[in-house]
Amino acid sequence: MHREESTQVGGFDFKDSSIEGEMGEDDSDLSDEGCESCSERVDGWASLPDVCLRHVFTFLPDHDRRSADMVCHHWHNVMRSPSLWRYRFFHFNGRLSKFRQSEYCSAVTYARYLGPYLERLDVCVCPPRRSLAAQRLEQTISGLFSELTRVRAPLRSLSIVRLELNRSAWTLRLRNSLANCLIDFLRRGASRLTSVCMNGMRNGMQQVNIMSTKGLELLSALSHSQSHLYPRCYISSLDLVGFFSGSLHVYQDSSVPSVLCHLQGLTNLSLSYSCLSDELLMALRQSRNSSRDGDRLQTFSLHCSSNESHRQVVCGNSWAALASTCPDLTVKLTVDQVINTDRLARILQREIPLTEYSMTAFYSPDDDWSPVPLLCNLLPQYRRSLQFLTLDLSNCNESLDEELLELVQVCERLEQLRIWAFLEIRTVGRLLHIRLTQRTLLNKIRVRVYSVNDNTEEQEDQLGEILSSSPQLPPELEFFAIVYPFV
Repeated sequence: MHREESTQVGGFDFKDSSIEGEMGEDDSDLSDEGCESCSERVDGWASLPDVCLRHVFTFLPDHDRRSADMVCHHWHNVMRSPSLWRYRFFHFNGRLSKFRQSEYCSAVTYARYLGPYLERLDVCVCPPRRSLAAQRLEQTISGLFSELTRVRAPLRSLSIVRLELNRSAWTLRLRNSLANCLIDFLRRGASRLTSVCMNGMRNGMQQVNIMSTKGLELLSALSHSQSHLYPRCYISSLDLVGFFSGSLHVYQDSSVPSVLCHLQGLTNLSLSYSCLSDELLMALRQSRNSSRDGDRLQTFSLHCSSNESHRQVVCGNSWAALASTCPDLTVKLTVDQVINTDRLARILQREIPLTEYSMTAFYSPDDDWSPVPLLCNLLPQYRRSLQFLTLDLSNCNESLDEELLELVQVCERLEQLRIWAFLEIRTVGRLLHIRLTQRTLLNKIRVRVYSVNDNTEEQEDQLGEILSSSPQLPPELEFFAIVYPFV
């Protein structure tokens, strides 16, 4: 005799013998069945058609869905519509003090019973500090993806971030086990993926300059997933920022360009700068030449950090060749704590079609560095392409007001500006004047005026007077300025 087993998913009881029947019913948004047969039907909420109820239920967290599920038979049935379970976010905490066994079991159970309807999955990990926590994380994540592989989840978007496998808590056995499970999923159950994010995975080995075999296998599995089982589906968005450990000189290895060359559908690509090389840009160009019509690379985001390899030389001709192949290409560059003018000059090649530049630079007089060459010589190279500019500078011993204002004046296409720096209060008024008289495209301005004083009341009063004396701002302009103590 068959015995029914009851399992909870997010607080909902599902029975093995009935789950497919309940969840497999027609999910058409035009359906209004069940409303008339509901014995508990009353005026108001209970009489809403299914399409309206489904729309409302999409905004509810699990505990509210559980309450709604028990209101009446009608709501109970609507709550089992597949459209309500196509997106899921899991946060796994690697700290033993915050470990909850029920949360981990719930993730695996969710994949087991609702995986056939899951189209978008986001997993965020708080990296473990101890091997016991890493072991529990590995069991949960491996169990989750094993179930997704088994039920052939129709995932179109996958994000798994901040694993940080280079931490000592991850033993070699745990790293390999987790990587093997992800590789198996990508090879067997990811044929419909169009968006993949593996930000902060930090694949690597202890020895510097030795590439992680498992990391390369993961990339190979990505290219495999788009060429088998479901050949009409291509990965169009790929985020690999921090995919490899920061100590690795990824640009010296030809395996990465070789793998990325096979991802012919890419339109959005995000990488750490440590991966960038002439060979990589050539591979991207070749893959665009062989890709389908309209599948040219459109957005290329690079993240350059001081604790990752960034001293390699990339030729401007390589950038120019890629830009000619992808005429609509926009490059976004984020620079974190690279406070060396020569290195910045090697990074900021004139041929880059740079549209967005973000930089954080906290430095002291002992660092013997100044942002002036960046503001006056390097960034003006992109005066006809730069649209978004973000600068966070600790220039407490150096005035940059004139250089910043001049940069805003020369950037013809600037649309958004965010400046956090030590500035004179009157610079805010001058910046506003430039916007009103010269730069009509600049419709989003955020200014944080750093102050060394804890008491900023006097500066705030000056700022208020400047803003109150300004003419009425155009409705399309979003302008915000504040005085902020620098700690």
